[in-house]
Amino acid sequence: MINIAILGYGTIGSGVVEVIDTNKDSISARAGDTINVKYVLDLRDFPGSPVEDKIVHDYNIILNDPEIKVVVEVMGGVEPAFTFVRDALVKGKSVATSNKALVAKHGAELLQIARENGSNFLFEASVGGGIPIIRPMYSSFTADEILEITGILNGTTNYMLTKMAGEGLEFDEVLKQAQDHGYAEKDPTADVEGYDACRKIAILTSLMCGRQVDFEDIYTEGITGIEATDFKYAKVINKSIKLFATSKVTDAGIVSMVSPVLIGPEHPLFSVNDVFNGILVKGNVLGDTMFYGSGAGKLPTASAVVADIVDLCKHFDRNIMMSWSKEKLTLADRKSMHHGFFVRVKGNIGDRIEEIGKAFPKAICIEAPGIAGEFAFVTEPMAESEYDSKVSQISDVIKMIRIE
Repeated sequence: MINIAILGYGTIGSGVVEVIDTNKDSISARAGDTINVKYVLDLRDFPGSPVEDKIVHDYNIILNDPEIKVVVEVMGGVEPAFTFVRDALVKGKSVATSNKALVAKHGAELLQIARENGSNFLFEASVGGGIPIIRPMYSSFTADEILEITGILNGTTNYMLTKMAGEGLEFDEVLKQAQDHGYAEKDPTADVEGYDACRKIAILTSLMCGRQVDFEDIYTEGITGIEATDFKYAKVINKSIKLFATSKVTDAGIVSMVSPVLIGPEHPLFSVNDVFNGILVKGNVLGDTMFYGSGAGKLPTASAVVADIVDLCKHFDRNIMMSWSKEKLTLADRKSMHHGFFVRVKGNIGDRIEEIGKAFPKAICIEAPGIAGEFAFVTEPMAESEYDSKVSQISDVIKMIRIE
């Protein structure tokens, strides 16, 4: 019997217990022994629940129990999660977590502590919910040099953009729907401002390059500025608006950013809608690989956590190697990135076409049905620095969205 402890009995913690109970025979067969939840750490009691007799309120009970081989951290946040995980690894206990904030901030450090103490630290569920992406990053792609990772990594914002596109609703209306359905938190800032996606691409980029990428260094735009009007233009040019988190190898170095983008039907992520996530990985040998599935939710995320538990149980005798050092990677300036640009401006095409053409000779001007007092134009691909220089020559710009 392999005894484990779960830190936190919220949505994901209760999901882990449910997955282990539902698939206990197949999970035990794959782990090589029966997995038993011995403790659940939480501030609350849960009378009548499946873990009623397993609840403890003191972490030291778990830390000092030699029977506990695996600790599952699903509390969220950086502290006290970091302290609990670090102490468990030092004690030689292996840890699985779904905590993206913890992994983005301390992933390299915790991996090093695990190596030094004969334990393991796995975090598949920290990116993409139930989509297997972390394990392929450190195992399946070892023969490739990864040139790009681009993902729709936040189900809440993808749901909102899908609703805005399909129903012509404004941001505030779809946010309320997302909250009513439980997709968005009461405070949706982390999702709609792009911070959640930023932490996830920071983790993937760190694994991509083997060095620490600080999420604070990644240029991030959310979707709060997206309007129903933008989708009217998008329909005219047969494109969709998505929130992309991207890291690319360029001549200047690795560039990483999070921002809304316009993409056409030819893009592999065009059809990733609703609460689903999609991740595109480009290798120099393998080429394009797509990962698609439920990016959030109780059971999909819990399934990824339990998969890590099984992997930990199979590797008590050796460290699972991941190339992610504490050496910091300095990201290249995002202004070296090349895109097309969609730009909305005030006025009408006839009055302003000469002005637009002088700054952007190859620009194509467009109008959308039902929109008065403005028009838009799209540019050819260029560096962001070049776009900034050219657009400064134009007055009354309403907004810009990048085009991939």
